[in-house]
Amino acid sequence: MTVVLAVLGVLLLAVACWVLRGVLLIRKAKRLEAEIATLNARTEAAEADEQARKAAAVVALGFVAEADLDTDHPAPVPAERRTVLEAARSGDWEAAAAYVEAAGQDWQERLERVRPLAEAAAEDDAWLLAWRAARPTDPTAALVNADTSVMVAWNVRGSQSGRRTTQEQFRLFRQLLTKAEADAHEAQRLAAPADPCPYVVEQAIAMGLGYSHERYWELWEQITERAPRVLWSHVAGLQYWCAKWRGSHDLAMEYARASAAAGKPGDLLTLLPLMAYFERETHEAGLLPETYYKEPEIVAAVDAALADLAAAGDAHPGTPRMRHMLAYLLFWQDRDAEAVEQFRHVDGHIGAVPWTYAGEPKRRYLYARDWAVNVTAADA
Repeated sequence: MTVVLAVLGVLLLAVACWVLRGVLLIRKAKRLEAEIATLNARTEAAEADEQARKAAAVVALGFVAEADLDTDHPAPVPAERRTVLEAARSGDWEAAAAYVEAAGQDWQERLERVRPLAEAAAEDDAWLLAWRAARPTDPTAALVNADTSVMVAWNVRGSQSGRRTTQEQFRLFRQLLTKAEADAHEAQRLAAPADPCPYVVEQAIAMGLGYSHERYWELWEQITERAPRVLWSHVAGLQYWCAKWRGSHDLAMEYARASAAAGKPGDLLTLLPLMAYFERETHEAGLLPETYYKEPEIVAAVDAALADLAAAGDAHPGTPRMRHMLAYLLFWQDRDAEAVEQFRHVDGHIGAVPWTYAGEPKRRYLYARDWAVNVTAADA
């Protein structure tokens, strides 16, 4: 009996020691976890401080602070446009009509003026309805109406991928696009024979409704027979030919190169290959921008776009969009000084591709801008 009790005592002591050792190890592990958490917090705080320091240094060099970045527009809104939009919203459709008609046969500028009016009418179309009632055969009113119908449809669909869009959204989207198609055809009937704009408006409808390639080419011929080098029409066409819509990477690139080849210096159609490369990099997860954009053909495409931009100057309505894309690609090509030059022109207004393709456009923009600025400042 004594032996049994002794053995039990030894076993109990061993168990107690094991439990105690476990408790001590748990306490030690908790202390280590706390120390690691403290170190991580200090590291994160140091990194945040360093990031804030670098951001402040960039702002000190004349660049816009994060809080002041405009994510809605690619460039400052002209004062005349702001005045016209305010007048239209208050019911003065005649100001809107005069504003669009003042563009004359500068088709790119006409489209640039129609779109903000359509965006305003998509929110409240009372002034547009009054315009159409007063001038039922006015081609300008019909054009704004068609583009408004397109905007309403796309607002319903939203900007999310197909997997994140509900079946009800898709149903309403197609229903509204069918109405927009009829409105576009009406605008085409009323338009002057040389006016490509109502056909350009139909491009977004073709993409959404899924026109066949043959039907799309027929629409494209209607546009290019009237105006072969309108930047907006080429950009809209690229979206149709992208893999995410009705084409493929190869078709998009073929289209983009044909557009660039058709342009004259200053038309900015060299933007199209840059956008095609960007669309592919965005679509294919395996492509690394830090290596992909350094491929010789993309470097050559950027150089061609820089020459085209120099010929266009700041008068072309597409210049801000070209500068945004160039800033992004030059950054990835480690051409930081050239990137900073573009950033200086567009800084403050980042409502453009490539920044708008990110869930956090400010974060994408600041990462590229601040890096390029800091590298350039260090090399100076």
